[in-house]
Amino acid sequence: MTTLVIGANGQIGKQFCELAKEAGEPIKAMVRSHEQTDWFTQHGIDAVVADLEDDFSHAFDGCDQVVFAAGSGPHTGPDKTLMIDLYGAIRAADIASEKGLSRYLMISAMRAENPLEAPEKLRPYMAAKFAADAHLKMSTVPHVILKPGRLTNEPASQRFAGSLEEAGDDNQVSRANVAHALLYALQHPETTQREFVLLDGQRELVDVMQ
Repeated sequence: MTTLVIGANGQIGKQFCELAKEAGEPIKAMVRSHEQTDWFTQHGIDAVVADLEDDFSHAFDGCDQVVFAAGSGPHTGPDKTLMIDLYGAIRAADIASEKGLSRYLMISAMRAENPLEAPEKLRPYMAAKFAADAHLKMSTVPHVILKPGRLTNEPASQRFAGSLEEAGDDNQVSRANVAHALLYALQHPETTQREFVLLDGQRELVDVMQ
């Protein structure tokens, strides 16, 4: 079962690809340019060049699942948020539905369902995530939505909390931990139609994502 990784060259996506490769999981990394394929081919990972702002349906060829780990990033404007975090994620869900993929694994954001409660600068991003999640839930493709808190670059502890209350109101989680959670979801195909909040904590993934 080959998994297409959209946003493979991002901070979470690349860590996830490394973990999946080490675990023997077949993946295909979707990147924006031929220059970005070098790292993946050097690590023995199949790569395909495709752009979320163009036609990228060919990237799905030969794939059974899709991971959406792409993001417009903090240094772009609302236009990129609209085209990548919203429309790109929606189009990926539509293609996955049309091709009959077995699952769509989405990296969303904690509290995306309440965009107006986010800091003003983050509201367009949260609104995009909310709408993309809603579209995915209404699509025909089975899904898992991971909703991390504020992302950090701390190393993976592989210890998690599933709510703010459990985390002692600390709303952060390392990108490395999110990559591990994504691999866990990938390796449990029976998990569908579920959403999981991800924060750094004290529990193992098997306890948080059950």
